[in-house]
Amino acid sequence: MPAQSEPHPVDLPRAPLNSSPSAHPVAGPAGEVAEVLCLVRDGGLTQTVRRVGAVPTRQQQLDDLSAGPTAAERRSGLTSALTGLSLIVRAPLGEDDVTVEVTEADEGTARTDEMLGYAQIVCTLTARSDVGSVVFTQDGEPLRVPRADGSLTSGPVRGWDYRTLIRS
Repeated sequence: MPAQSEPHPVDLPRAPLNSSPSAHPVAGPAGEVAEVLCLVRDGGLTQTVRRVGAVPTRQQQLDDLSAGPTAAERRSGLTSALTGLSLIVRAPLGEDDVTVEVTEADEGTARTDEMLGYAQIVCTLTARSDVGSVVFTQDGEPLRVPRADGSLTSGPVRGWDYRTLIRS
């Protein structure tokens, strides 16, 4: 059919916008969404995808990351550098720059893989479409964190600051 030169009205078969839904909805299988977590393998970051029932909040995703790898992920060689940390995500409404408050759970948990821990947090959160960068604080004060190049910053960090640590 050739294209028409003038617009014309089209009647679509749809219910009115103010109609109520069916009193007997059809139950189907629960949907799944992908939750991306950055875990550690062979001294670098590896993205792993978990299937979850609903889109996780930023805090839930960070809690899942802090919990570490599942038994199956551990069997495949994945680990975490986040042992002993308590993490709280704060984000102003409508902004994609988030603040992560870091609290050491135990004073005796000093680690040599600190850079990987921060990289895990940043790469996990910035894998989300609603997070552009991460700033870290401790006791409400800016925290200087290492980037992959060894430099320290108290400013926003992004996934690309750790790109040399990411493995396929």
